[in-house]
This record gives sequence, C-alpha cells and structure tokens, in this order.
Amino acid sequence: MDSSRNRRARLALMSLEAAAATARGGFACMFSTADEYESALISERRAQGRYRQSGPWPTVMFIGCSLMVAGAALLLG
Repeated sequence: MDSSRNRRARLALMSLEAAAATARGGFACMFSTADEYESALISERRAQGRYRQSGPWPTVMFIGCSLMVAGAALLLG
C-alpha cells in the first residue's frame, strides 16, 4: 500500500510540475523589446485600416489659419 501511495504522490507532483511549466510559458512575451511590440501593434492596426488618410481637412485648416494670421498682420500692421 505504501508504494502505491508513493506512486500517486509522485504522479501528482509530476502533474503539478507540468502544470506550472505550462503556466509559466503562458506569461512569456513574444517580443524581446518594446520597439518590436510597438511596430507589430502599428502593423496590425494598419492592416485593420485604423490609420486612414484624413482627407482634405488638414490642408483646409492650414490655409484657414494662414489667412487668419495674414489678416491679423494686416490689421495690426
């Protein structure tokens, strides 16, 4: 009886060690640096279409701000 008890204890210990090794592997990171993670994240988001061109609005805003600055310079000058 004592040998079957030891065998069960040994099997339980081996099972726990295997579970611990599996759990530790789950926490491993695929990326060695933060730069690799950031580039992979940006690539994935580009593939999803999150970084689209914003259209004509930046150009329109720049022209509008330039006209306002020129108008203020003419009024104050």
